[in-house]
Amino acid sequence: MASLPSGNQRHSIRFGAFEADLRSGELRRNGGRVKLQEQPFQILVMLLERPGEVVTREELRLRLWPGDTFVDFDHGLNTAINKLRAALDDRADNPRFIETLARRGYRFIAPVASEAGETAAPPADHAVEASAQISSVDPAQVGELPQVHRGIGRFLFGLIQVMYLIFYIVSLARLGRVGEIGSRASAGFGRAVFVVVLLTAVLGIPVRLYLLSAVSFDYRGLGAKFRRLFPFVLPLDCFWALAPFLLVEQIGFGLAFAATAALLYVPFSQRSLVRMTYA
Repeated sequence: MASLPSGNQRHSIRFGAFEADLRSGELRRNGGRVKLQEQPFQILVMLLERPGEVVTREELRLRLWPGDTFVDFDHGLNTAINKLRAALDDRADNPRFIETLARRGYRFIAPVASEAGETAAPPADHAVEASAQISSVDPAQVGELPQVHRGIGRFLFGLIQVMYLIFYIVSLARLGRVGEIGSRASAGFGRAVFVVVLLTAVLGIPVRLYLLSAVSFDYRGLGAKFRRLFPFVLPLDCFWALAPFLLVEQIGFGLAFAATAALLYVPFSQRSLVRMTYA
């Protein structure tokens, strides 16, 4: 494997669309600066200095958290790695740059190049091993999802929450009309429809506001939170998939039915967006 010049002989290291500037301690993507804190950047530098080799958790601890530093090392390292992966748009379950070796450490698996043009790549035997592992896995078992830009995933997820908020607020503003439509459509059960719409809207508003604020502020724990909320969100969203029938007099039965069919898919699309954005 070709080796890169030592740290004091080079000023930057390139990999893919990224460049790590060792003088300024900055990460750039296609020339634009990527926000990355000091500890995640130092971890990146250690990995880039030894592409294709395992950098152990102990080595990272000794370099970034000296013996006289009192900190929860495991939590601190995991947090730093997650921030680094987020900056690189990388995923632990399908890595392009940083491979995790359970309980051992991490390995940089993409080719890297110094500013002088010298390139270092992972060892060939590692590439063959990784290829064999990937080919032996059934894609249906892995459940791979396409990689999307975090900003796009967050925007689409937030847009869905805004849509449901509009449903709730408009329905609450026209509760009397909702009761009339429910009475005609359900043979005298208008009051029951009225109560169900009222309760689900009142419960749904704080849930949507929470999810909207979480994705707006890019809360990293949203993936785990949404997995726990999903059993509650699914029946709520399935009920509100019937919302187009409140406009059946204006849009007709066929269009209302088609819109309801589309809305029944939305809760599952939310789950996919969260998995792609907050793996």
